[in-house]
Amino acid sequence: MALTRKDKEKLIGWEDFVTNQYRATPVDLNETASDKLKRIADLEAHPEKWFKYYFPNFYTSEPAPFHIMATQRVIANAEWYEVRSWARDLSKSGRTMMDVFLLTMTGKKKTVVLTSATYDDAERLLKPYKTILEINDRLKNDYGEQKALSGWEEGDFTTRKGVSFRAVGAGQSPRGTRNDAARPDLILIDDIDTDVDCNNPDTIQKKYEWIEQALIPTRSISVPLTIIACGNIIAKYCCITEMAKKANVHDIVNIRDENGKSTWPQRNTEELIDLAFRTMTSSSIQKEYFNNPIRVGKLFKQVPWGKCPPLKSCKHVLIYSDPATSNKDNKNSSRKFTGIIGYKDGVFYLYKVWLDNMTQRTFVQNLYNAHDWVKERKVDTFKNWIENNSLQEPFWEQVLKPLVKTVAKLLNRIPLFMSLDKRKKDDKYTRIEGTLEPKYKEGCLVFNEDEKDNLHMQRMSEEFLGVAPNSKMMDGPDGFEGGVWIIENLSSKENSEYVVGHINNRKY
Repeated sequence: MALTRKDKEKLIGWEDFVTNQYRATPVDLNETASDKLKRIADLEAHPEKWFKYYFPNFYTSEPAPFHIMATQRVIANAEWYEVRSWARDLSKSGRTMMDVFLLTMTGKKKTVVLTSATYDDAERLLKPYKTILEINDRLKNDYGEQKALSGWEEGDFTTRKGVSFRAVGAGQSPRGTRNDAARPDLILIDDIDTDVDCNNPDTIQKKYEWIEQALIPTRSISVPLTIIACGNIIAKYCCITEMAKKANVHDIVNIRDENGKSTWPQRNTEELIDLAFRTMTSSSIQKEYFNNPIRVGKLFKQVPWGKCPPLKSCKHVLIYSDPATSNKDNKNSSRKFTGIIGYKDGVFYLYKVWLDNMTQRTFVQNLYNAHDWVKERKVDTFKNWIENNSLQEPFWEQVLKPLVKTVAKLLNRIPLFMSLDKRKKDDKYTRIEGTLEPKYKEGCLVFNEDEKDNLHMQRMSEEFLGVAPNSKMMDGPDGFEGGVWIIENLSSKENSEYVVGHINNRKY
């Protein structure tokens, strides 16, 4: 049968993997037996040294603290259940594979079952284990020849030392799985969830029931069992979220931490993360790298694109900005919003938006960009509003106000007139639902179709579609709601305070 182009590419990739394994694991043939035993003992006492020696192709970057702690947990606890929701490119499968080899080569575990969404997926994930046992010269030199003379099949094989590995697809019968008299003592669950399955809660329920009622009971009650499940939270209800409820540890590690810093900077620099994210949608980034699945269409079924009238024809024109509460000048600390909103004949138009993770200096620059964009359209009467509720008061006074003055001086510009939105706000979803959803249903919200190709407007549209009670990414719709609310309440000034830079008796 002729190979397809895709099959050929896979074959070439696999041949490269095998060749690199051969090259990466040379041994010292002149080492004495005594020195060899001492070296092995030292490596086994220090897992990171063990990984680095036997798997240099996988140990290409120094580990992060979460890698080290995860390994320590599975070594220290013979009976253990752990779910690893590590973002893509944080080496979920790679680190887990090294953990498995350490446990099996040192005799702590004997019977391994690896399961995935399908049998083919499970066999594919098990194939590197089989190949490494065949060709890793360092493992063979220190722990003996691993490949058995018989019973060495894809998806089901046992080493000469008596360690068995078996692939099982979700829903298949794992009953009777054993290695001689030994039942499974190490169960690996990798990529058990699929996007298609997560669209059907009944499918997820059946799959999870299979894990609990068929897969895990293959164990022996009298023998400690280790379960390691690897998978991102790709839906609010999935096998990973259900397993996490029973696990000893649900280790959630995103590509960036709560301060916006890379969680594995030894491998993923800030520049590399930014470069990768440029080609991805916000919804994909949130699901794959931040364990935050966004379900499109929860509140808004589609983006209300449309033609906007000339800005100067609007009854009200407003620039509304939300600088977020973080006082750290870190471009990744929070997503900030500045939007130009027009109102005419009962319709609210979103003409232009700046929405991104940015430094405070960039945010202030965008205030001037928005001001200039409006002025270029011959609009003389418009208002600048900025969110400044009680949570942000210290931030405004301590961080943003001095920065606004600095940027104005650097740009040789007249300080902007600003109005402070001091409204006490409910949670984001409640406000968005209450203010925007009724107008959306009546066709009274319009996103400027001329801005469709603008990355900032694309982020805005993705966030708009992703609005849900538990969504973590609603900064754009939240800012839009603030501007719409202000326009609706222009007659009420109780919560506002006009500010300008050079008047001593007013705050700037």
